[in-house]
Amino acid sequence: MADTYLNIPELKALRTAERIIRIPSGVDIPITKRIASLIDSPEFLRLRKISQLGLVALVYPGATHSRFEHSLGVYRNALLFLERLAQTEEFRSRCSEQDCLLFLVAALFHDVGHYPFAHAIEDMRLPGVVRHELLAAECFEQPKLRTLIENDFQLEIADLNALLNPSSTKPSTVNRFPLLASMLSGPIDIDKMDYLERDSMHAGVPYGHNFDQSRLIGQLCVDTERNSLAITHKATTAAEMMVFARYVMFREVYWHHAIRSATSMLQRCIFDLDDPVQFLNYHRHLSDDQMEMKLCSALEGTSCESMIEGLFGTNRSLYKRGAEISVLESTSIHSAVARRPYAEMVKLSIELTKLVAKSSGLPLMPTDILIDAPPSKLEVQFDVRVRQGDGKFRPLGELSPVVQTLATNQFDNIVKRVRVFVAPHCHAALCGFDFAKAMSKLLN
Repeated sequence: MADTYLNIPELKALRTAERIIRIPSGVDIPITKRIASLIDSPEFLRLRKISQLGLVALVYPGATHSRFEHSLGVYRNALLFLERLAQTEEFRSRCSEQDCLLFLVAALFHDVGHYPFAHAIEDMRLPGVVRHELLAAECFEQPKLRTLIENDFQLEIADLNALLNPSSTKPSTVNRFPLLASMLSGPIDIDKMDYLERDSMHAGVPYGHNFDQSRLIGQLCVDTERNSLAITHKATTAAEMMVFARYVMFREVYWHHAIRSATSMLQRCIFDLDDPVQFLNYHRHLSDDQMEMKLCSALEGTSCESMIEGLFGTNRSLYKRGAEISVLESTSIHSAVARRPYAEMVKLSIELTKLVAKSSGLPLMPTDILIDAPPSKLEVQFDVRVRQGDGKFRPLGELSPVVQTLATNQFDNIVKRVRVFVAPHCHAALCGFDFAKAMSKLLN
């Protein structure tokens, strides 16, 4: 390792750790005394009770792993990234020892502010609901944790917040850590590198394993023109494999139709609370199990009681697919519905329910039909550059037909379909109903 970083105990521990935490599958996380203090903080320990994939376990029973486990895996990836990049003058000239420490702490705490049930709640983007990045900032203000970060690591909380949530910081600090930010959240980052493989392992599917992680890490470099993370030409194939792994994981796991049905049910139950914004802001620090109990209690005796029971009760009862519309099947419907504000989506669902009731003659309730569509937030594009043998950088998309096809805005449109879900008790009666035609009528 380059002499520049020899004083960082965490990097030394990567190869000579006296204390480790072992996580699936057989991965050792090296732990120093000060890192152990961060892990033992109440704010980080909460992640033991926050699932990484939320409702995915309703379809893939093994996918019950926590954000605690995932965060440890991300931290280890951060060590591996630094170990590799420390060999390059381009990185050493840009990042100090303190910058590396900042990156390690940010890696460990990157998910500390997350709501229960993965991204289901935050994808609703309800105005007034505190975003998870700001919840992380609240955690860092807790006296004990703040003291650990400031005294044990000599880091500024403002710098940690700037790295984890650059969009909320002052303009002068937004691009203060562009290289570190691209390593933390970018096309090839420590987060995706862990969750693709970990989610795949726990879900029991092979898709997220199918990329060469060690090859990618071994060929990381600095894009000196953009001051961001890049790869050498030797990792081109490994990067292509990662693009495809991510595509298939979204298609077969994260956006599986039954998982999206459960997600739609949960979101509608939350939206139909008396004051969903107040409810979420007040209960934002709860675990998955605690949030489940609060929701079941709040919805008792309401029109959503059977829906929440179908999710969390003793007999699982998910809404059934009435229609599934990709951008290829109906560009007009998909573009008109995708990324609408959630309140508008609910209004459209209610209007569709009224139209279907009138056309079919069925006495439908306003919650009997739900519309699920891609949320407003787009996935990160695979916009990474490759350093060629001559030292020049070219976009991976120019070098790979796989990336050209899968790593553009179309990724969201193709994988994330517009779906109509129907309550189980009226699904048989509506089998064969042309929901796409009905939606077209509403949208025109």
